[in-house]
Amino acid sequence: MVSSQQKIRDEILIPPYEGRSALLKPGEELIIIDVDGKQVGDFVCFNRNDPKEFVSPVHMRASLSSIRLKIGDGLYSNKRRPLMSFVGDTVGKHDFFFPACDYYRYKVDYDMEEHPNCHDNLKSALKDYGLGNEPVPDPINLFMNNVLNEVGDYEINEPLSKPGDYVRLKALEEVVIACSTCSQDMAPVNGWKVSSLKMQIMEAN
Repeated sequence: MVSSQQKIRDEILIPPYEGRSALLKPGEELIIIDVDGKQVGDFVCFNRNDPKEFVSPVHMRASLSSIRLKIGDGLYSNKRRPLMSFVGDTVGKHDFFFPACDYYRYKVDYDMEEHPNCHDNLKSALKDYGLGNEPVPDPINLFMNNVLNEVGDYEINEPLSKPGDYVRLKALEEVVIACSTCSQDMAPVNGWKVSSLKMQIMEAN
């Protein structure tokens, strides 16, 4: 996972039902590890020097002409520039179609008002870098396993990720990132439970 030339600058554990944020300089890499397996991570990314620019899944779908995230792809912003690149992946199945779960998801669909949700977890994590008042963009849902069926409808299945599986992202600009352990424990999104993720920030070569 880590080359002998690279050093871990920081390591951040994201507990269940929570979010964490970090700052990356150009050339640094972020490894997001699924600690126990089958855990989705809702991931967002902002341009540190222009918080109105952020990774945008809808612009990614247009720029990549795809709804499939693969090694070598750029994480395109709402200004149609890649802020990061997707450089490593041991799973091969992710999503950038669905929005983050939020208060209304649990209120409307489950009649629950106090359930943790990714939108609020990300918003809270972004406060560490002064971005708590910015709208939370739609995320990239790392390790999420949704399948387009034969009639064009999405079916959400349990993630394919196993303990220790990871993705690796390289910063192309100075960026603030945040990731939340997806809070959905009443559907197969996370294999019916919520567990931890771990982030490692690698120094630039």
